[in-house]
Amino acid sequence: MARWGIAHIFASYNNIIITLTDVTGAETLAKCSGGMVVRAAKDEASPYAAMRAAERIADVAREKGIDSVHVMVRAPGGNLSTSPGPGAQSAIRGLARAGLRIGRIEDVTPIPHDGTKKPGGKRGRRV
Repeated sequence: MARWGIAHIFASYNNIIITLTDVTGAETLAKCSGGMVVRAAKDEASPYAAMRAAERIADVAREKGIDSVHVMVRAPGGNLSTSPGPGAQSAIRGLARAGLRIGRIEDVTPIPHDGTKKPGGKRGRRV
């Protein structure tokens, strides 16, 4: 009998946060971010950091008796970026490589139904 959990992956362009919860999503079992596994701040959102964070989560999952996970991928969303950062895909790959069985992968990015104005002003963000 497989014990299921949910891996919530929040992937922005600045960081990646992976949270492991039970099936209801109410009880957090483990949490790891890009900043916890790499030294340099610029590497927090990298695929390497995502892979390392996923390995850590998988270790705790096995410890708690969870061998299968559903994956919820989320980008910042709202009036921010709706595309997940560079670490999202490699985080899923890291979970699979660490020996967890993956059920369904779902995108749970919040999409605004006309909320607040996007930051940047009338002429956009000038670089």
